[in-house]
Amino acid sequence: MSAVNQSSSEYGAAFRKLQDRLRDRWRGINLVDLDDRDILVIPSLTLDQRELRKVQGFLHYEERLLFSLIRLRNPRTRLIYVTATPLSPIIIDYYLQLLPGIPFSHARDRLLILSTYDASLKCLSQKILERPRLMERIRQSLRPEKSYMVCFNATNWERELSVKLGIPLLAADPDLLYWGTKSGSREIFQMSGIPYPDGSNLVWNTEDLAGAAAELWERQPQLKRMVIKLNEGFSGEGNAILELSNMTDVAPGNSSHQQRVSRLSDAMAYLRFQGANETWSNFSSRIPELGVIVEAFIEGEEKRSPSVQGYITPYSEVEILSTHDQILGGPDGQIYLGCRFPADDGYRLELQELGLKVGKILAEKGAMERYGVDFVAVRRSDKWDLQAIEINLRKGGTTHPFMSLRYLTNGCYNLSTGLYDSEPGSHKYYLATDNLQKPQYQGLIPNDLMDIITYHRLHFDSSTKTGIVFHLMGALSEFGKLGLTCIGDSHQEAEDLYNQVVEVLDRETLPGGDGTYQPSIPSLPIAWSMS
Repeated sequence: MSAVNQSSSEYGAAFRKLQDRLRDRWRGINLVDLDDRDILVIPSLTLDQRELRKVQGFLHYEERLLFSLIRLRNPRTRLIYVTATPLSPIIIDYYLQLLPGIPFSHARDRLLILSTYDASLKCLSQKILERPRLMERIRQSLRPEKSYMVCFNATNWERELSVKLGIPLLAADPDLLYWGTKSGSREIFQMSGIPYPDGSNLVWNTEDLAGAAAELWERQPQLKRMVIKLNEGFSGEGNAILELSNMTDVAPGNSSHQQRVSRLSDAMAYLRFQGANETWSNFSSRIPELGVIVEAFIEGEEKRSPSVQGYITPYSEVEILSTHDQILGGPDGQIYLGCRFPADDGYRLELQELGLKVGKILAEKGAMERYGVDFVAVRRSDKWDLQAIEINLRKGGTTHPFMSLRYLTNGCYNLSTGLYDSEPGSHKYYLATDNLQKPQYQGLIPNDLMDIITYHRLHFDSSTKTGIVFHLMGALSEFGKLGLTCIGDSHQEAEDLYNQVVEVLDRETLPGGDGTYQPSIPSLPIAWSMS
């Protein structure tokens, strides 16, 4: 029987005993250039699979943690990276070539890439647990006294994997996952004393949802719309907008509470969903499984979506890592597309303060490793009003760009300014996305992308510490989807680099007169590509 079907206490004690080792090893883990460690990377997106399927190419999001390969710049670090399906060797080579001052062959000898060869909807950690020989291969490759495991997010599957391999997991205990849900986030915000939108507690059926929406409207009669959120939605895909402008006849003061509930209940079938191809039939079927909340939609002529990222050490010390302005899309700006670093100077220091308050409460709950807090910022006269929206108790879309910056530039985040200091008087900025996606990019395989990168010199330049780092390359051929982090000496330079990539890819995939693509550069001969 799996951990998911067993009580959380079955592996809990053994898991916490393993995590106690992290306190002894923390100095080595934290000082990347000094540690003699074996790092097991399990990039499993262990989220609700029906929700995750809404994200095109989600299986390739396992590539987002490939920035971890840069840790091989330490000549004593060994790394094991496990994926559901095999990674293209050219993608692995791309990351290893980014390593400063380390011979490629030396780094490659300290890297073990493994795969379950399973593209099913099961999470990666479950797939590994179901393969005893693969488990044994991983176990034999690790030095238990010098090993730890990292993952995208920690659930019962990752806890079971940690216990069965006998190595600690550097992540929050799965028993704390509630604090990273929509309802759990609201409770933490209340404990932290930070501002957040008016909304409901968690409900489990459509009748209670309509009632909670009516109560919210009665508390705030001026509302124009509300946000309905599945409790465990991912990247905004579980959100929907409920419009109130066409229901003025049942607005507070114009009808009874019960009439309002009835009308809101009928209106649920016409929600504007943020996830592509979502329907009320599917959405409503998830409510008894995941729970749902309703929240006031924050209006504003000038509105942004900043976030702050923090880190909780095994000693429960809280550190602020970064701030970002998120780039959102979808029908109502609810879907995460990318980010800019750092956040606007009008609020980034306040973001740090609010993020620290949240981190301290999470630390008191026993959380560990990364967390992020998303906000909505609205300009009110000459001041920005910040409202906390949700907590991500895991790695997120801002993790891999920032860690790529950190590992490639050897700089540091300056808490007093909220800037990233690369050298005295020099700062670094970036624009990053997981969602550069166009239909004409479909059919480009990683080798084609490498041809384009090389020909057009779309590299990261270690001498200037600026340039472009690509990821999600495995999603390009099937979905026409690519990720990249553009690092510059200013916001403008980072944006210019992004525009350069788009311009080049658009030009390289221009359709010819016969409807086929006419690249300006040919692929290398097969013999050369294989040599």
